[in-house]
Formats: sequence, structure tokens, C-alpha cells
Amino acid sequence: MTVHDRRDLVRARYNSRNGRSDESNHSWRQWISAEYLLTNLIRLAFLVLVGAVILGTWVVADAHLTEQFLGAPQATSGLIDPTAGQNALTPEYVEAQILAFNLRLRESELSIPAGDDPTQRPFAIVPGEPARFIASRLASAGFVRDADLFNLYLRVTGLERNIEAGNFILAETMTVPEIAEALQNALFEEIPVTIPEGFRVEEIAERLSENNVMESDRFLAAVRAPRTLSIFGDYDFLSDLPADGSLEGYLFPDTYRFPVFASTPELVLAPFLNNFEEKIGEGGLRGGSSGMTGRNLVTLASIVEREAVQADERPLIASVYLNRLNGACMADVGGTYLQADPTVQYAKGTVGNWWWKPERIEEYASVTSPYNTYLYQGLPPGPIASPGLSAIQSTQNPTPTDYCFFVATGDDGRHVFARTLAEHQQNMQIYGYQ
Repeated sequence: MTVHDRRDLVRARYNSRNGRSDESNHSWRQWISAEYLLTNLIRLAFLVLVGAVILGTWVVADAHLTEQFLGAPQATSGLIDPTAGQNALTPEYVEAQILAFNLRLRESELSIPAGDDPTQRPFAIVPGEPARFIASRLASAGFVRDADLFNLYLRVTGLERNIEAGNFILAETMTVPEIAEALQNALFEEIPVTIPEGFRVEEIAERLSENNVMESDRFLAAVRAPRTLSIFGDYDFLSDLPADGSLEGYLFPDTYRFPVFASTPELVLAPFLNNFEEKIGEGGLRGGSSGMTGRNLVTLASIVEREAVQADERPLIASVYLNRLNGACMADVGGTYLQADPTVQYAKGTVGNWWWKPERIEEYASVTSPYNTYLYQGLPPGPIASPGLSAIQSTQNPTPTDYCFFVATGDDGRHVFARTLAEHQQNMQIYGYQ
């Protein structure tokens, strides 16, 4: 074998070995690729299976809950339609479905009222107040049990967009859907009304009627039978009101915002009484140097209110009446007679002339009424008007004097005071009363 032949043999063997190696490497790569593809296919199939299970579970649960929801009582019929927009896969729709789903889970709570007290109470909403704040205040006032649930109900039903500003009448026994529905329509608009100091209840009734707040007869019927009001027991300062007593004297004079065409007397009377409680209260009808308390204090203060024109004279006029009640003037008066003109004017007052004034003082003797303090000693049966804070405080703590008489001077409503009947008669002569 030549050298040339030997080289060809070596080359042939070398090529033979390299050829098998290339073929082996190619087979290995094919096996690796097939295994990788198979593994990924298995993983993908598993993920698809898991997704299908989750989707199926959600579909079944949603169908079940939807069926329950659509068959729920009318108390929750205001919830959104679960089938609405089901093909619109927008963020808003997804959020709405999540909220609706959460609300369905708490559906049974919607019909549970916050309390068992059926008493109707006012609730006000100011313009622009967010629904979540309204829900919080409703919970604080005891109208709903859970502010978050109420707010969720408003969002799901879309009722939050239609809540009106204004005044409403609610009760603890109302359910969440009932309260939400009530807030869609304010019961009334409001109007400012000013009640001056010294108005009697008939004058207040007329002013309220003029402003379309409430008919006079209906208002007066409630004032004269306060124990029939659902709010009567809420005010401790009315505890000494006699069985036949009215709210005369307790309708605190001030400027109020009343509902137009109020549906109940409570809506109108509550602001008066709340204001009296805030400014005076039961504690404010006790104490003081005069010794007058409770309803007696309000009664005498109402007389002082009607007599005094100038604020600085109220403590002096109160002093005169207290001296008479305490017997310090009996020698000249002949008893504990107040001889207060406003009490007789009150008794004789009629429509169009609520504060009757005689042409001569002798006419007072012809007015037969327990309110005639010329004929009857002591205090009249009750207040004759609404006293203001100044009149009440002046009656509690009058200026210490020994005056028993006073008479108007005709100068801006001022008075001149006297200790004895002789001094008083002299003053009357000076100022043209004799």
C-alpha cells in the first residue's frame, strides 16, 4: 500500500467518524425540541383548564346570585339590573359589578331598620353635600345602622346622583331603601320668618300663615294641646306644664327658617322649643335673686316683656311686680294684685285687636277673666306672650328696689317709678292720666 493509499484510508475513516457524530448531534437536538414543546403544551393546557374552572365557577355563582337577587323582596328592588351592560367590559362596568356583588352579599341587612322608635324626626341636607357625608350623618343621627352599607346602596342603585338638598322627615324604623328613596325628594322649601319678642301665639300663628308655613287653626290647635305632640316629652322645661296648659310663652322669639306648607306641627314647633332649650333650658328657669322658677318665671317674664319698651327698664319693672307678689306693696295696693295692663289686654284681645286697650282704665273692671290682674291677685294662669332672653334674665335677677308703681311718661316708652300710692297719683297727674 502506497503512502498515497494509506492517506486516503485515514481520511475515509476520519470522515466516517465525523459523519456519525453529526448525525448523532442532529438526533439529540430533535429530541430536546420535542420534549420542550410537549412540556409547554402541557403547561398551557393546565392553565387553560384552571382558567376554565375559575370562569365556570364565576358564571355559576353569578347566575345563582342573580337569580336570588331578582327574586328578592321589593324592599331591594331599587338595585341595579345585574344584566345591564353585561357585554360592555369597561372599567366602569367591572366596578359596578363588584359593588353590586358586594351589596348582594349584604342584601339581608338592607331591610333591617336602625331602631324601633317610629317617631318622625327632621333631617336636612345642604347643597353639594357628598353622599358619603350624608351617610355618615344619617348613622350619627340613628337613622341607619351602617354608613358604609348605605353609601354602597346609593352607589349601586345610582340614587346618589338624585339626592336633593333640603329637609326630610325620617324615622329609625325606615329601611335603607326607604330612606334612600325618601332623600330623592325634599319635602319642602324653606322661608325665613321673624317672630318678635312679646308676640302672643295668635300673632305667631298669623305670621306663619302669611308666610305659607302652616294654617293658623292647625298651628293653634297644636300649641293649645301640646301633650298630643310626639316631641312633647323631649323637653324637660315643659315638665311643670299643667294638664290644660299651652305652649304660650315657650315659643322663643327669633328669626327662623321654616318649611313652606309644613306637613306636621312638629316641624314648626320643634325649632321654637329647641331654641328655647338652647337659650334657656330647664336649668335657666331656676336660680336668681327673685326666687321665681319654672313656668311662674316665664309667666312673669312675659308680662315684663309686654310692659317694658326700653331694655334698661326691664329689671325695674320686674322689681315692681315682684314687690307686689311678695306683699311689700299691700298697704297701698290692698293685696298681691299685679294690676298689669297687658294681662287684661291679653284676656280681651280678639282677631285684629289682639292687645285690646280701653279708653279709660275703669274699663278693666268689666273684663271677667282670671288673666285680669286687677281683679285677681297673684300671677295669671300662664304666660301671655313670648318673652325674650333679656326679659327672662331681668325677672330672674331684678334691680333691688322698693318701688310699687310705675306709669308711662309718653317719652319713647319710658316710665317713671314711685314707692307709694301718693307718689304714683302725683306722677299720673303730671303725665296727664288724671
